[in-house]
Amino acid sequence: MNMQHSEFKDLKLPIIGGKDCKSVTKIPKHEESFKIGQKISVKALHTPCHTQDSICWLMEDGDEKVVFTGDTLFIGGCGRFFEGTPAEMHTALNKTLATLPDETKVYPGHEYTKQNVKFLTTVLQTEPVRNLQKFAENNQQTQGKFTIGDEKQYNVFMRVDDPAVQKATGKTDPVDVMGKLREMKNQM
Repeated sequence: MNMQHSEFKDLKLPIIGGKDCKSVTKIPKHEESFKIGQKISVKALHTPCHTQDSICWLMEDGDEKVVFTGDTLFIGGCGRFFEGTPAEMHTALNKTLATLPDETKVYPGHEYTKQNVKFLTTVLQTEPVRNLQKFAENNQQTQGKFTIGDEKQYNVFMRVDDPAVQKATGKTDPVDVMGKLREMKNQM
């Protein structure tokens, strides 16, 4: 069925999103939930930094959990701080997304894994980083192939308390480490 925008307008469905998104009719509160159909639960997770109205969407269907992270979390990386600060990205990644169940599959808004791996290898030389590098070399798409638990193993932006990451940045405060990592990544 091919419906045009004007046909959707007559359905009176809410358009749910961030405050700066075009045509939005409902802006959910942080951690507000709603259902799609009878089974799929959706939770809004406000993650301001890349943009101030950034929302990640946690979806659950039975035991399956996925998170759509837009421009906040990428496989092995994170978004630029266009409208935000290192403190906001630290909160988004390490206090909001990192608390999701480890088995939650990650679906970022863009495929930047190969570029992110190049940066990761300059900061952290671990088996999880090498495994991600190998996967990225052999696959064009990584969305849905990795989880929050995986990200906590190799994503340096989610490892700001790791002594090796701190050593690479010359910082120890988690927010300072986040800012320095972003600065280093921006220079690549």
